[in-house]
Amino acid sequence: MCCRVKSSVCDALSDGDLVSYQGGGVFLSDVNKTIDLDDLRKQFDTEARYREFDDWQAKLITVIAVSMSIFHFYTSGFGLLLALQQRAVHLAFVMGLVFLLYPARKNSPKNKIPITDYILAAVATYSALYLVINFDSLVNRAGLPTQTDIVMGFICIIMLLEATRRVSSPVLPCIAIFFIVYCFYGRFFPQLFQHRGFSVKRIINHMYLGTEGIFGIPLGVSATFVFMFILFGSVLEQTGLGKFIIDLAMALAGHSTGGPAKVAVLSSGLMGSISGSSVANVCTTGMFTIPLMKSVGYTNHFAGAVEAVASTGGQIMPPVMGAAAFIMAQFLGIPYIQVAMAAIVPALLYYFAVMIQVHLEATRLGLKGLPKEQLPKLMPLLKKKGLLLIPIIGIVYFLIAGYTPLKAAFNGIVMSIIVSYFNKETWLTPKKLMMAFENGARGAIGVACACATVGIIVGTATLTGLGLRIASAVVAIAGGKLLPTLMLTMVACILLGAGLPTTANFIVTSTMCAPALFQLGVAPIAAYMFVLYFGIAADLSPPVALAAYAGAGIAGADPFKTGGTAIKLALAGFIVPYIYAFNPILVLVNFTAGKFAIAVGTAMLGVFLLGMSSVGFYKVSMPYYLRAVALGGAICLLIPGLYSDFIGLAVLVGLHLLQVVRSKRVLA
Repeated sequence: MCCRVKSSVCDALSDGDLVSYQGGGVFLSDVNKTIDLDDLRKQFDTEARYREFDDWQAKLITVIAVSMSIFHFYTSGFGLLLALQQRAVHLAFVMGLVFLLYPARKNSPKNKIPITDYILAAVATYSALYLVINFDSLVNRAGLPTQTDIVMGFICIIMLLEATRRVSSPVLPCIAIFFIVYCFYGRFFPQLFQHRGFSVKRIINHMYLGTEGIFGIPLGVSATFVFMFILFGSVLEQTGLGKFIIDLAMALAGHSTGGPAKVAVLSSGLMGSISGSSVANVCTTGMFTIPLMKSVGYTNHFAGAVEAVASTGGQIMPPVMGAAAFIMAQFLGIPYIQVAMAAIVPALLYYFAVMIQVHLEATRLGLKGLPKEQLPKLMPLLKKKGLLLIPIIGIVYFLIAGYTPLKAAFNGIVMSIIVSYFNKETWLTPKKLMMAFENGARGAIGVACACATVGIIVGTATLTGLGLRIASAVVAIAGGKLLPTLMLTMVACILLGAGLPTTANFIVTSTMCAPALFQLGVAPIAAYMFVLYFGIAADLSPPVALAAYAGAGIAGADPFKTGGTAIKLALAGFIVPYIYAFNPILVLVNFTAGKFAIAVGTAMLGVFLLGMSSVGFYKVSMPYYLRAVALGGAICLLIPGLYSDFIGLAVLVGLHLLQVVRSKRVLA
């Protein structure tokens, strides 16, 4: 019996189940257990726990979601509304879809919408559209809200918190409620809360009737750049780009030592840079790559960890990255392309470290690649479907040429539609295009809710000055030293990441913790990148390592063992941020060609030593004391300084010569 691994269904395999890779598909035998992709995603990704319909309700959802995508596509190409109006329409669509798609409780019916949710959807939608309908009068009486304004603001806040709870978890709404309480109760306990407090009217006015709270920068980014790039990825997905990327990775790396794991790193990194979602990426490319890795001899937990680390890194991989990168650009007040350029070297170091460890592990286990005759041929593959890369190349060109990310994404979508018609297999039929627009709207729901809710936290910081007080407290606790401050910030990011989506985590920590790094002289882009990296690292760090657990679910491995292995593989992702905090030339701050080349070269050598230390193998197995020496040499090469570089190079050369001698003894 044979079957083909598809994006919707995966077979959890024991070693040896995979027999060949042919024609862009994996052929399996002796299938013991079937895992449904939808069930797996719903287990680890709260945004996937939506209702499913097959009647007129499904058509209603399609109409609303497609309308939302058409609105954003049109305004991005032909002119945005005013900031508050654009964001209000965006939030109205989002909250309406949430109450129709997501049940209030886990045990609520999953195949029908109760009448209460229709009512809540209508109320939530109107509470956001109220700002658009009454925009002129609100502008004329700015600062003097009426009773109706306050009531609508109260309703909008309540509806938003409930929508966020449904689509993510109670953690973020609870944090937002805490900050609202902080705003209010300062009037009763000024010494405790360190401010005099504000009235309900003032709080709602700040959070709802302007662009300082809910409708602030985070939601503004979601309503423009983020939505369009999600839609861009959704359109590309319907052209068959995902399968093409996997085939391309197979053609490039499938034959090399441990090839399937390298395919996982390449394909997941490329897909992740477009999708920006760790768990979703694991559940799509992982359905193919994890069984493939297991088939050539990788252990279950190692295969799951490789996929989790590669998928998670997609959020820091240009050109698209995750939603947080667009928000970073807005916070810094710089073009997004500068953020993407600054992220290139750290992202390459991250993936280089994973590749090194994958290669050393494969060499240690004696794992070979797949036979070349079973792999796609590179040139015929590029000739047949290479046009699908044009929209991605076009995005990069438009960003470098000075186009806004919004216009670049719009042009990318148009290009995707056009190039799809050059090959019958990639045609975007009206049905596929509608599906792409619906999936794009659905994919934006979680990010939008998180951005709007985090707006309450950002609004609290601007209203009360809380952000600066927290930053000063962090610096004081760390004794005014940079390294302890970085460590405290790292812990805060990982802990918050246990309950918050990456985007929300970045906004909170960049508002509360990044200013502490500014006070100690860290370059702003390095500080924000530091916060971003450790917010993403939460997807790999137990006890709530969602990407690692999703990989474990596919691989049939122990979740905690998979999470621990993922941390080892992503070790560079935990160390490199410290390096560019001290030496920001890696993120192109104070750039000079010579110093940059030296910094990148020594960092790559340091990452190589780091891989040797983690895997415990180079030529032959390394005892623990040599692994410790390799770790010390890696740190010396990673930190800036001439003397430390010489020490690190001496360790590298010494270990190389020693391991060559030891390998000859073993062979003899």
